Amino acid sequence: MPKPHTPPRQIRIGDDWYAFDRAAKAQSTERAELVRAFISWYLRTPGAKLPARPERAAWEGEEGTP
Repeated sequence: MPKPHTPPRQIRIGDDWYAFDRAAKAQSTERAELVRAFISWYLRTPGAKLPARPERAAWEGEEGTP
C-alpha cells in the first residue's frame, strides 16, 4: 500500500535556499529529497545516511559567491 502524500510544509531559510537548490541540482536531485534525507539521518532512522555534498565549484556563482 503506498504511503499517503504529505502536505507541503513551510519553513523559512533565507537566501541560502537558492544556493541549496543549485547544489542539489548539481547532484541531479531536489532540495526536498535532501531535506528528507537530513531529517532521517538526524532522527537516526535505521539505514539513513548523511547525503554527500557536491564540490562548491559545481554550483557556486562565477564570482565565487553562493
